[in-house]
Amino acid sequence: MRRSEADRGYVTAEAAMVVPALVLFVLALVWALMAAAEQIQCVDAARAGARAAARSEPEDAAVAAARSAAPRGASVTVERAGELWRVRVATPAPGPGPLGLTLSAEAAALAEDEVGVER
Repeated sequence: MRRSEADRGYVTAEAAMVVPALVLFVLALVWALMAAAEQIQCVDAARAGARAAARSEPEDAAVAAARSAAPRGASVTVERAGELWRVRVATPAPGPGPLGLTLSAEAAALAEDEVGVER
């Protein structure tokens, strides 16, 4: 069966429409994976900082523990709230323009000096 002259070029036109959409989809997937990886790093960093603070290490050591596990350029805050140490790690997510959101995680740990204290 022979193709008619009217059918010529349809494959090229369809490819011209589909390929950019596929590239955009792949870029979105890569961005989402990068953001998820940085979110996991933020969670791990907050936990590391909270553990260090709960062991009654100096606050600078808790910040250093969190920073060592955090993504580059992340901000780390450590504060004591009653019997809990709270560590918050925040970082800007990679991405262009409106996709550049802020990722954050917070962890809390009971201070060692509060263990076994009756109130």
